[in-house]
Order: sequence, then C-alpha cells, then structure tokens
Amino acid sequence: MPLPHPAPIPPAPITSVPPGVSGSPEAAEAVGPAPLWPASARTLPSGEVAVGGVPLAELADRFGTPAYVLDEDEVRARARAWRAALPDAGIAYAGKAFLCRAMVRWIDEEGLDLDVCSAGELDLAVHAGFPAERVVLHGNAKSPADLRAALRFGVGRIALDSTGEIARLAALVPAGTRQRVLLRVVPGVAAGAHAAVRTGVEGQKFGLPIAGGEAEEAVVRILGQPRLELVGLHCHLGSQITSTDPYAVAVRKLVELLARLRDRHGVTFPELDLGGGFGIAYRPGDPAVDPAAYADRVTAELALRCAHAELPVPRLTVEPGRWIAGPAGVALYRVLAVKTTGGRTFVAVDGGMSDNPRPALYGARYTVHLANRSSLAPARTVTVVGRHCEAGDVLAEDVPLPGDLRPGDLLAVPAAGAYHLSMASAYNHVGRPPVAAVSGGRGRLVVRRETLEDLRSRDVGV
Repeated sequence: MPLPHPAPIPPAPITSVPPGVSGSPEAAEAVGPAPLWPASARTLPSGEVAVGGVPLAELADRFGTPAYVLDEDEVRARARAWRAALPDAGIAYAGKAFLCRAMVRWIDEEGLDLDVCSAGELDLAVHAGFPAERVVLHGNAKSPADLRAALRFGVGRIALDSTGEIARLAALVPAGTRQRVLLRVVPGVAAGAHAAVRTGVEGQKFGLPIAGGEAEEAVVRILGQPRLELVGLHCHLGSQITSTDPYAVAVRKLVELLARLRDRHGVTFPELDLGGGFGIAYRPGDPAVDPAAYADRVTAELALRCAHAELPVPRLTVEPGRWIAGPAGVALYRVLAVKTTGGRTFVAVDGGMSDNPRPALYGARYTVHLANRSSLAPARTVTVVGRHCEAGDVLAEDVPLPGDLRPGDLLAVPAAGAYHLSMASAYNHVGRPPVAAVSGGRGRLVVRRETLEDLRSRDVGV
C-alpha cells in the first residue's frame, strides 16, 4: 500500500519495554514495531519517498537501478546507540554485513572497532585508513594468506577457531613477538532465525564445544605457545536473534568455563567477546533488539555470574553488523513487468537473487513500497520477483502494492543495508549494483556499479 501522505514513514523509536507491557522477558524486551526505514525517510507531497533529504527517484535516475541507498546519518546514529548502551565495552562493527571505504570511515569516526573475516576485508579496511590494532579477524577456515595479512598489518585480535589453527598461527608469528588471540567456543545455545545461521550449537562448523572438553583442551594448547597471548574467549550464537535470553544463557556457560580454567590451570582472562547476531525488523511488526535492554541484561548477568564464581569481570565486546547497517539501507528496483498467472500476480523487477540472495537462502521476508508516486488504487497482493533464471528468484512474497502498478515504477525495499551487496553475485552476468550514500539532502556514489567490462576483464581464457 502507498505510504502515509504526506506524513513521514513511521520511524518507530527503538525502545525497551513500553509502560504497561507485561509478559515473558522475550516478549517484553523485543517490542515492536521496530523501524524498517532510516529515521530520515519521508513521503513527499508528490508521493515520492525521500531518504536523507533526497528523493529516491532522483537517485534512481542518477545512478540507475537496481541500486542501494545508504543513509550515513542512520549508520552513525546506530553506532552511537551501541556505544551509549555499553560505554565501557568494545563495540566491533561486523564488516561482513556490508563494507566499503565510506562505511569504514564512518565506523572509525564513531569510535567502533571492526570485525573482519578475510584478508580481503582486512585489506580494504587498512587501505581506507582503519587502525589495524582495532581489528578482530574471524573465520572458521583462515587461509595462510589471511593469517599472514593479519600479522603483517598488526591486527589487534585473531579469533582462533580450531586446534589446527593454533600451531599454524604460532608458526607464522615472528620470533620475539606475541599475537593476541581469542578462542571461539561453542556454548551449546540454540539461537537464530534459521538453521543455517545458528552457530552457537554443536554440530556446525564454527568454534570448539564447551561440552566434551574440546574448548578447554584448546586453551591448554594455546597457553603452551609462547608466541600467542590468549586474552579471552569468543562466541557467536547466530543471526537475527531478537531476545536477550540466549545471550544471558551463553554468559552463564562461558563464566562456568572461565571458572574451570582458573581452578584447573590457574589462568584468568581479561576479555569476553559475545559476538553479535542482533535482530532487526524486515516487515511491519517485526521485533528487534534494543541495545539498552541488551546491555542491562547481559552486563548484570555477567557481573552476577562472575561474583558467584569469584572471578574478575572481563571486558565485554559485542559485534553488531546487521543492526547498524540493515535499517540504514534501502534497495531500489524498476518494475519491468506485471502479469497474473495461476491465480497469482507477479511483479518482475530489474534485480533479484544476484543482489539479494537472502530470500532464496533463508526464506527471508521483506516489505516493498511504491517510491516514485502516490496512488489511490486499492492494494492487491503480489509477489515481487527478480530477473534471473530461477523459479526461486523471489524478492518479496505476498506483499500489498497498488493495483495500478506498472512498468517503470520505482519500488523501494527497506532494511536492505546488510547481507545484500556483501553476498551479491554476478549470476547471469548481471553486474552488482552501486551504492549511493545520502546525508543532509545530498547523495553521492560510494560504490560504483559493476559493468559488463568489469565482468569481461576477469575472463582471460581463449
């Protein structure tokens, strides 16, 4: 349906429990509606949608479609929300959500650290001027090139993910130096919106389980490596988690492990990294994590458990990525065709699973808005599909859009700033979209469109 006219797109405040709300802790802390759009989003008198003071139709005309629009002020505000909630903690932006040189600069200027997963992400960050000592390198299968790059640039932390990685890294550390490391452990906590992103349980590829003793054994191995300095534990429970309950359970299990390590091996560690996975809203009414509620629950749980175990409270680190980038981004598409077949109406657009694979991978659901004009036509339920040669190339299923939707119309998909372009491909040789940043009524290109020439240039065979 068309957005309110001419009122702003409702930027519902990110709050904790509203007055009078009661019920289970999960229901109370993840209240809705959480914001789908940047706070700057507005519907103009013409019916056009604007973000950051710039009409989306203007950006589509300048940069083409499909395209992504990223609200710089929204990114900064969301980074500040985590810094305000946890002023004494480490806040590391998870670069896998979305990374470009502009994002690196914004994150740096807001005082956040950076979490990267490859030599490629690390190289981009360092060459954009980000201090390597504020970088954490993750990954379940770090290549020798990844590890050598981390040591060459001087990253602050490397999160070890397997026992084999311990000796591999130690062999690469120059003599007379020590590399600070974390150990990624699996606390046995099931959390996340889809089985493919639940990483806090046994039986998946990440980390070393606490149950069974693998994590403790790995700690002992690291302590035996003079070129490695183990500064703490790391865990990551999954993605799109909208309750603080799983994090509180993870804290309990991690502190229990810390107590055993002290009692058996006489060591304590100054750091505890709980990862990220903080959920956002993709459709109206979806819940989202509130940083203040998370901070209250987790820091209280950590202090309580450490007091019971007579342990010093380690410095906490969290890694928000989607939560910062997701609601700051909007995807733009042009309608190419509208047709009804088999009793369903399909709206085909000029993008698809090559620029947003999440619906195909995880069954992710989105909302869609007409962004270039107003319409008084009654809404009808349609399925927005992409241009690729797959029946599963669906961007948004069963969404209401005006009944007079036609080719050439501009559609906007909110909450599109994370895990879209970072997971994009060149399927069907369709180049990846550009990214335009907006702030204060001005838009600028920060990532250009991948061209056919770019794609041809990689093909060197004859």
